[in-house]
Amino acid sequence: MKRFFLFCCLAFTCVAAFSQGYSELFEGEGAAALRSLTDSLSGLTSEAELAAFIPGKLEKSGLELFESADSRQFGIRRESGDTVTFHNVISAVPGYDRSLREKYIVVGTRLAPDNSAAVAAFLSLASKVATNRVMMKRSFIFAAFGGSEEANAGSWYFLNRAFPDRQFIDCYVNLDLFDNPNKGFYVYTSSNASLNRIVSEAEKTLQPAKPSLVSAEPANSDHRTFYGGEIPSVFFTTAEPGKIYRRGIDHMEFDELDRQCEYIYNFLVTLANGPAPSFWPEDEQAVPVVSFADCDTKPRFLGSSNPSAFLAKWVYVYLKYPEYAVDNGIQGQVLVDMMIDEKGKVCNVRVRKGVHSSLDKEAVRVIEASPDWKPGLVKGKPVKTELSLYVDFKLKKRK
Repeated sequence: MKRFFLFCCLAFTCVAAFSQGYSELFEGEGAAALRSLTDSLSGLTSEAELAAFIPGKLEKSGLELFESADSRQFGIRRESGDTVTFHNVISAVPGYDRSLREKYIVVGTRLAPDNSAAVAAFLSLASKVATNRVMMKRSFIFAAFGGSEEANAGSWYFLNRAFPDRQFIDCYVNLDLFDNPNKGFYVYTSSNASLNRIVSEAEKTLQPAKPSLVSAEPANSDHRTFYGGEIPSVFFTTAEPGKIYRRGIDHMEFDELDRQCEYIYNFLVTLANGPAPSFWPEDEQAVPVVSFADCDTKPRFLGSSNPSAFLAKWVYVYLKYPEYAVDNGIQGQVLVDMMIDEKGKVCNVRVRKGVHSSLDKEAVRVIEASPDWKPGLVKGKPVKTELSLYVDFKLKKRK
């Protein structure tokens, strides 16, 4: 009787394995979630259907959606005069670090029915970043771009029309063509030295998957838009350059896709918390730029490494409240970005969040006039240090 029972159990398991698929039966939790998500996405047959489906998944994972009309839908006028409508789905995960949270890592994918595996990976990574947001110094933007058949119109529209702070984008990470992950895993950086270094350093650590760094571009995708905007860009794919083919999700190994997502997540953590990648090769040979918080020895002004000392001993001593602002009762906090270079000189002073042009100009003027600092150090070597300060303009109450 026991033998008969065991035989029945074995037969049932075999039937289940054949009907469900061997790899599906024994895949891990992450792989099963990716399979389920890819199956749902593959049932959608248009960009509009995907654009309606994805926001709910992002919101459920805790991301903040950009709700303006510009962020959701846009039109392209063709030479014939016809206007074609496309969709973008844009969401964000704010960083925790005060000096870096207004710098962005953009993670994007192509919003197209034939890209369901990459979109599933995109949603999985968005969920993981949102869950672990307390670990991320920089902020993330997760963007699904439509209009890929119109020369990557979605990413172009986002970068040039819908997103006002493109100068604060430190890196773009592209996910595309993930429907044959068992055949390879590739990363393309446009030969960017900063991004190549991150890939090389990752090879020295234990990783769930390791991509092959390729010098040939695997395919035309949205990374080109950001590269054209002089933003460091990296492209993750399973499409080998010159050998693009599609096997379809029925042949996918989702455990392998899950491991590749884990690698990309680790890559994103490095981008979020490390020095910003440099776009120009000559910048790579120059002194690195480091956030104030990441310096081993922080820059010092008149013997103090506390930025409040700079405000008290210099800014508020020489600040002149503009007459126009006094006459019109204008006051507030001006957020200013500045850099202290490797020689201790203050440079690249600019207003990130202004109050009024009169106050903004005065805050920049007095900071630009700063005497030299002692530069920040990393591993004993001087570096360029980025720092953000709030300059308070407060009117005294008349008695």
